[in-house]
Amino acid sequence: MGCRRARRWGRVADHVVCTASDIAPGERRIVDVAGRSIGVFNVGGRFYALHNGCPHKGGALCAGRVTGTVLPTTERTFAYGRVGEILRCSRHGWEFEITTGRALADARVRARTYPVSVEAGQVVVTV
Repeated sequence: MGCRRARRWGRVADHVVCTASDIAPGERRIVDVAGRSIGVFNVGGRFYALHNGCPHKGGALCAGRVTGTVLPTTERTFAYGRVGEILRCSRHGWEFEITTGRALADARVRARTYPVSVEAGQVVVTV
């Protein structure tokens, strides 16, 4: 895709990384886009892209386990939810929301996210 937009600090470009059918719901693909390692995730039919570097200690974030998390309850019960929405860093276990990049342990820490769109069946990441 040749769509380009200018930014103050550099250039932004759209990159076709795969077809939408290449990444089934719950799956991911790690791709190289403009020299950056980026994980592209399908969460419930919607696509998200995260930088493949953990902001905690720099590990390969997107190679980590996709999981869920314990949910708050008002009773003394264990409630597990958000299945397939949480990414756990393979190096130190920090957990991040795939949809926002926000760390669960500290909302001030975020993994870098990139805009993703699907155009004519192609997954496009904007870098």
